[in-house]
Amino acid sequence: MVRNEEKNNQIIKKEGRVTEALPNAFFKVVLSDGKEIMGFLSGKMRMNRITILPGDRVSVEMTPYDEGKGRIVYRLK
Repeated sequence: MVRNEEKNNQIIKKEGRVTEALPNAFFKVVLSDGKEIMGFLSGKMRMNRITILPGDRVSVEMTPYDEGKGRIVYRLK
């Protein structure tokens, strides 16, 4: 079993820009390195009803296992 601390070390954090809003709080995000991924809102952002619009800069957490998806955890200014 993997401990919580070990799981957090595997998370990749990147920044990107939202290009398109899709249904069910999914977004197309272009990362700073040029890759386009599918991003979804984290639970805290859904609970606090943070609005994300196309053009917003966001912080994304990804796992090394699936580089095509990421969790949007913060809306940058």
